[in-house]
Amino acid sequence: MHAPDAPKGKPQVDTTTLAELSGNIATVGYGLAAIGPGIGVGIVVGKAIEGISRQPELQGRLTTQMFIGIAFTEALALIGIATGFIFA
Repeated sequence: MHAPDAPKGKPQVDTTTLAELSGNIATVGYGLAAIGPGIGVGIVVGKAIEGISRQPELQGRLTTQMFIGIAFTEALALIGIATGFIFA
């Protein structure tokens, strides 16, 4: 990708290549941002199941708290995708 009149040793990057790179980096960034909420939801659900198995009489209360925890954890994924659109 050298321009004919460019000095040797300094590659020239056109805007199309730069846009493609920044688009790919944003996709990787969101993929990394989605790992945290995925792990968080797994931990929340696992602990809720563990609590229900220890005290089955608290199933209704633990299920409600589990869904609230999932909602807060998934908010992180929404923030991750929103920042991708904001900074794009």
